[in-house]
Amino acid sequence: MTKICSLPADDQSCGWYHLSKGRQVKPSHQGHTSARWVIVGAGFTGLAAARQLAMHFPDEPILLIEAQEVGFGSSGRNAGFAIDLPHDIGAEDYIGDIATARTTLKLNLSGQSYLKELVERFNIDCQMKHCGKYQAAVETRGIAVLDAYRSGLDKLGQPYEMIEGDDLPGHIGTHFYRKALFTPGTSLIQPSALVKGLADSLPDNVTLYENTPITEVEYGARTVLKHANGSITADKLILTNNAFGMSFGFLKGRMLPVFTYASLTRPMTAQEQAALGGKPYWGLIPADPFGTTVRRTVDNRLLIRNSFSFNPTGRSDQKYLQRFVSRHRASFERRFPMLPDMAFEYTWGGALALSRNHEGYFGELSPNVYGALCCNGLGVTRGTATGKLMADWLAGERDELIDFVLRSPGPSANPPAPLVSLGVNANLMWGQYRAGRES
Repeated sequence: MTKICSLPADDQSCGWYHLSKGRQVKPSHQGHTSARWVIVGAGFTGLAAARQLAMHFPDEPILLIEAQEVGFGSSGRNAGFAIDLPHDIGAEDYIGDIATARTTLKLNLSGQSYLKELVERFNIDCQMKHCGKYQAAVETRGIAVLDAYRSGLDKLGQPYEMIEGDDLPGHIGTHFYRKALFTPGTSLIQPSALVKGLADSLPDNVTLYENTPITEVEYGARTVLKHANGSITADKLILTNNAFGMSFGFLKGRMLPVFTYASLTRPMTAQEQAALGGKPYWGLIPADPFGTTVRRTVDNRLLIRNSFSFNPTGRSDQKYLQRFVSRHRASFERRFPMLPDMAFEYTWGGALALSRNHEGYFGELSPNVYGALCCNGLGVTRGTATGKLMADWLAGERDELIDFVLRSPGPSANPPAPLVSLGVNANLMWGQYRAGRES
């Protein structure tokens, strides 16, 4: 018997969640149920896996178990970028091996295309805009990153536009940045709204149980998942719960639950929109990975996301919200001095499942237990793609993308505690300090 010692517990202040359309939350599981297919984790990966399994096995019930409400957890807390391009921060040109980069591009595009198709088919109101993204720099070191990435994109044969600082205000309003690399393939979303819409459009043979945290697991020929009000017995269990997969006994010491933090303003007035200028919506990521992500949303709010914390339990910690909101304010004021009275309405944290070697896990964890885990910050596209591929693989299919993710060595081992905490925290502090004005 494996006792689940760490359960999701996110803060209550996620702006995406509160601003997205309300929905009828599905009941928690009660009693004792058996099913051939059970999926734990109803984020992008789990939703895609459940939908695709239901298509392969239309006469079989699929159970999807979520510890919190759909759209409240990590999948509804990211910055809302559905990114197509590979970005290997360990490679000199941020592309690395071309064959790997091309297949990664296909993988990301498959997830992005699938989401576009579902949004259109089910008319999901999630502010999806296929408007590309800016990667911008203010420090000389950041500009070198843009130049290196440009050379990698040339090698990969992908389109881009390099925009000099004097021209950037016509795009994003602010004069803060010295240069930006624009790539047209990214889609922007309201992530919680998208996750909610995906959950409410699942096939009829998928049953979603929300607010059903699993507290014990017994592995064997069949897997028994226990919770406060009953149990679920699975012939085949699929884990799509990222770093919480470690609590279920798998990949222990191989994933890093790192939280990043965001603040979202109130809507801009017409006068404030005119003062800002630029395009009506856009998304910008920093050249330095420890810098600040910025968005102007469809409903005329501004998002600031930066700062990191290592939370080994995968649970939110209120002290970081209080600590980082002042950093968000300073980042906002540097970029938008023309908007002196813009208050933040929401500040929240959201977890990333990272690995030291930037590899995820896809495949069999133990007999009749499978996992698509550790998206390394690309949960929107890569999570969707690997969830769908997991269902295809379990249905007996094989193709280039399935073979690609099966070949991954998986997340590498972390140093033992407490060294891992010391190392990760030191790396986060140094990275944020080194980002300088990019933060």
